[in-house]
Amino acid sequence: MVSTDATGSRQDEVADLPLSGKPYPYNKLHPTMYAAEALGTALLVVLGLSAVIAFWGTGAPLSHWPSSPGLRRFVNGLLFGSIGAAIAYSPIGRISGAHINPAMTVAFLLANRLRWRDASCYVMAQIIGAAVGSACLLAWGQVGASDAWGASLPERGLPSICPVLGEVICTFMLVALVFFLASRSSSQPFTPLINPPLFAVLSWLEAPLSGASANPARSFGPELISGDWTGWWVYWIGPALGAGLAVGAYRLRLLGHIHLHQARLFHFGHPGGVNRSPE
Repeated sequence: MVSTDATGSRQDEVADLPLSGKPYPYNKLHPTMYAAEALGTALLVVLGLSAVIAFWGTGAPLSHWPSSPGLRRFVNGLLFGSIGAAIAYSPIGRISGAHINPAMTVAFLLANRLRWRDASCYVMAQIIGAAVGSACLLAWGQVGASDAWGASLPERGLPSICPVLGEVICTFMLVALVFFLASRSSSQPFTPLINPPLFAVLSWLEAPLSGASANPARSFGPELISGDWTGWWVYWIGPALGAGLAVGAYRLRLLGHIHLHQARLFHFGHPGGVNRSPE
């Protein structure tokens, strides 16, 4: 882009595009985007885990519906994924890209669609947002406490490798499907819609192993307020490995000959919460 200064001289104007991996200047920070990530993650945790508590807490309103645990997990996952999709479609998603998940941010970082400064601040914002969202869950009182505030916990009695592999598989599927849809102009408008059916199926099949978290921030929040850190490392190592494997598959063209342009799930083409800076 070209602009003219007060003397009539022409100046090049460079776009600041942090969600394309091209911040300008290279070391610029984007606090508006980080604030949106914190807010989005807080909403995901308080609304998504409220749905979990409503189904699984002792005496919770939906604790006896539907009666089958498998069907209940399916419906619960569908609701949780729908909340994530709604955040991506919202103005929050327009500002930050609505990663609302450290694993998703790491995947975009490894795919060179986000620089390490922004990625680091995104992860910190997500952790802060998860803590704030989980604090709001205290309003559930004993009903929430009976379900450990919606915590995702490894199944007792199983080797540690089982829940780790479960988280690897869940995160791999999430990142791979987001990359595949977000890389094609024809499917970009539907990228967030992968969340509801994906988490419905994953919650139905994998939740008995690890809770089908695929999101370290979502797991961190309930751990913080419950004080139950059982297997906490599972929800960092598993998603990190899953995200890395998905990016590897993307780079090796195992997902097809696709190219990811932006680190976002919707509002493609929007620069995010940034201002343009003259060179």
